[in-house]
Amino acid sequence: MNIQMIEAAAGRLRGHARVTPLLSSPDLDRIAGRRVLVKAECLQHTGSFKFRGAWSAVSALDPETRARGVIAISSGNHAQGVALAAARHGTGAVIVMPADAPKLKIDNTRALGAEVILYDRATEDREAIGESLAAERGLTLIRPFDDPQVIAGQGTTGLEIAEQALAAGVKAADVIVCCGGGGLSSGIALALEGSALRVRTAEPAGFDDMARSLLADERLANGPASSICDAILTPKPGELTFPILSRLAGPGIVVTDDEALDAVAQAFLRLKIVLEPGGAVALAAALSHAPEIEADTVICVASGGNVDPATFASALARLG
Repeated sequence: MNIQMIEAAAGRLRGHARVTPLLSSPDLDRIAGRRVLVKAECLQHTGSFKFRGAWSAVSALDPETRARGVIAISSGNHAQGVALAAARHGTGAVIVMPADAPKLKIDNTRALGAEVILYDRATEDREAIGESLAAERGLTLIRPFDDPQVIAGQGTTGLEIAEQALAAGVKAADVIVCCGGGGLSSGIALALEGSALRVRTAEPAGFDDMARSLLADERLANGPASSICDAILTPKPGELTFPILSRLAGPGIVVTDDEALDAVAQAFLRLKIVLEPGGAVALAAALSHAPEIEADTVICVASGGNVDPATFASALARLG
């Protein structure tokens, strides 16, 4: 993985992905006790940054391989990104999704033309299902984070952050990134390497494998846990992503579900954007964990906005 791959992905994404804005609010600055800028990837196609990596991976395939179709394993955001990228390239997509994924994400994936295959995450091995289907049907498996072209695509977010931060007069900052397996955070870290913009991961409590792994300098898995942040619940840091973050990232930050819901509400109230809990953990880190941050400015990546109405309503109700 290198900056050249990210720049090449940016070339393939040009005209297909949105350049998402870097937003600010004096109220968020006041709550956080420092300048807060929010990279609104919730406004990306399919409602999350995942479209970038999906398009990068699908567009990098040779035409003959791409024509046979692709397969992805995802709880929702990667699923929708791959489904849309495949459809726009004129090829088929099969998506393996947990049966308990938010109904909105399952419905949206099907609406984009993908074949959705549901599995029981408690009793079935999603990797085995995906690999078996890929072999049987001759499909290319596009992994959600441990794929070089996916990481490169996600890294284009970092290229935009660098340009937008410079335009905003920001030369140094902590860039807090919502983290599951680490595809987005590692891609952004590579894109920002050599600058004074340092990536830090944000994760939900109980699924803080990246934060613990960075401290231990080895990949550690999560134990049994649950969280409302469904978009970023992964069992273990990626084989490709962890070495990148181990080299380039600062300490991880861990937030509670309540803090994530509060951030969803604040994003709507102050910025007028809709976030899902997993897409709000970076903002939650900035708003609720100020003592863990030394930088005068934080840039938070709002990674996704595919929230079901009931969860969104419960978040807004927290405003009182």
